[in-house]
Amino acid sequence: RQAMDTLGADGGLITNEKGDIHRVNFIEKVLASILAKISNFIPEAGIWMNTQRPEWNDANNALVGNGVSMVTLYYLKRFMSFFENLVEHSPHESISLSNELMDFYKQIRKSLEENVSMLDDGIDDAQRKQLMDQLGTAASNYRDHIYKKSFWGTRRSISKEGLLRFIKTTQTYIDQTIQVNKRTDGLYHAYNLISIKADAIEVSHLSEMLEGQVAILSSGYLSANDALDALDAMKKSALFRHDQYSYLLYPNKQLPGFLERNNIPPEEAKKSKLLQTLVKDGNTSIVEKDINGQLHFNGNFRNANDMIKGLKTLESSSYVQLVEEERNLLSEIFESVFNHKSFTGRSGTFYGYEGLGSIYWHMVSKLLLAVQETCVQAIYNKEDAVTIGRLLEHFYEINEGIGVHKPPSLYGAFPTDPYSHTPWHKGAQQPGMTGQVKEDILSRFGELGVFIRNGSLVFDPCLLRKSEFIDAATNFNYFDLSGVRKSLNLDAGSIAFTYCQVPIIYTISDKSGLKITTSDNQNVQMEGQQLPRELSESIFQRTGKIVRIDVNVKESTLK
Repeated sequence: RQAMDTLGADGGLITNEKGDIHRVNFIEKVLASILAKISNFIPEAGIWMNTQRPEWNDANNALVGNGVSMVTLYYLKRFMSFFENLVEHSPHESISLSNELMDFYKQIRKSLEENVSMLDDGIDDAQRKQLMDQLGTAASNYRDHIYKKSFWGTRRSISKEGLLRFIKTTQTYIDQTIQVNKRTDGLYHAYNLISIKADAIEVSHLSEMLEGQVAILSSGYLSANDALDALDAMKKSALFRHDQYSYLLYPNKQLPGFLERNNIPPEEAKKSKLLQTLVKDGNTSIVEKDINGQLHFNGNFRNANDMIKGLKTLESSSYVQLVEEERNLLSEIFESVFNHKSFTGRSGTFYGYEGLGSIYWHMVSKLLLAVQETCVQAIYNKEDAVTIGRLLEHFYEINEGIGVHKPPSLYGAFPTDPYSHTPWHKGAQQPGMTGQVKEDILSRFGELGVFIRNGSLVFDPCLLRKSEFIDAATNFNYFDLSGVRKSLNLDAGSIAFTYCQVPIIYTISDKSGLKITTSDNQNVQMEGQQLPRELSESIFQRTGKIVRIDVNVKESTLK
């Protein structure tokens, strides 16, 4: 704060030992982000959520500590593929890094390379703990040095070849973890739980969640057929909500009532001599028997730590020997009764606000975008027609399930207004400009076939349905770059939209082609569907050079 008072906003930036602002290149920024995630990687579990911050879905924020995110790992898979492509096409054979990040990078790389053989036969709990400790220690060393001593201000170089090897090794670990997190029902785990022992890390799983399916579909890991299998499994799963023809964040369930809680199963109580002795003696400090003979833990205990404190009060009594022998056993019984470790937050206790039985519309739109990417990739890869057709069926069904396509009686609100979620027992709730709008805009441009490839604008409406083209002539109104309202005459068999405020008119034709109209009323005819890079940049930069683009769309490419 003192530095900011003196230097302004620059005072909030990290400085080196000389007091100068520490500046780094793009690769170091990206690599620092990757290493931060990999240092929290737990093999076959995901990315450890240990930073007291919720992820996209803050309804799961109670998972912090014991929670491990496969969702983050799926997106890390996508990011690593992007990063690999970026490095491969870099003209530089060496990259300069801060000395401190170089040490961090080398420690992580060494740990991954030295343990990679464990992936062949599956990783046991002891190996999992060993690698997690190595990765975490590397991050701690880096963080401690930066916090206590700042950066030295010196740099070293790594080779492009070595960085690519690191990326491939990291992807090997990620791929193996994704592989073992495929569920028996064809879905993929979203979040896992860990139990940390002295020399081992045990992994358990939570129930299916929509987030996990969206993330794996977005990751690029699945082939077209694997993606289709996952989508088919979703449609058959408890995530599918038939009345809204859409998908829940998590399966609906009936929460236990008051009388069903805090009941110690008789078979568990019989394992403990201490509990039996306390009941016999009428000591209610730990457990109490009701009039029906059912045992309950002390109602004042909020968690297992409170129960342990209760046991400590018995250490100065005749129960001391049993307390010492059964402390761990009673902790296990307590956890089996309350299952606190699986508590996710309001997602497991509410029936609204992203709770049980709720559709969260932003996530449905994220699903739509992920499936659209899968469809486009399948078409681009020339997958078989049956696979592409079935993927498209899922895409169109998910799209139709979104509120804007529904009558108010089904949606429960004005369909054109953005709403947060739809609980099981009500219509759409919590109006507001949610993140859903962003995904829906991206999906619509994808549906219209507007893509950017290698810096060039491409019009490839491979998902567009012929039924969207108008049947009769009409006017198309839009605002140009100067904010002036304008109107175009559209013929039957066409569709229009704007991109960077330039009107794009699709017309059904027997062959593909482009006609570009410039600001000086010149018409440029082009074959194909790709705009040259120079003209594409003029549209992106909104120079006003291009005032209209007419696209001839082959009828055979429409759905």
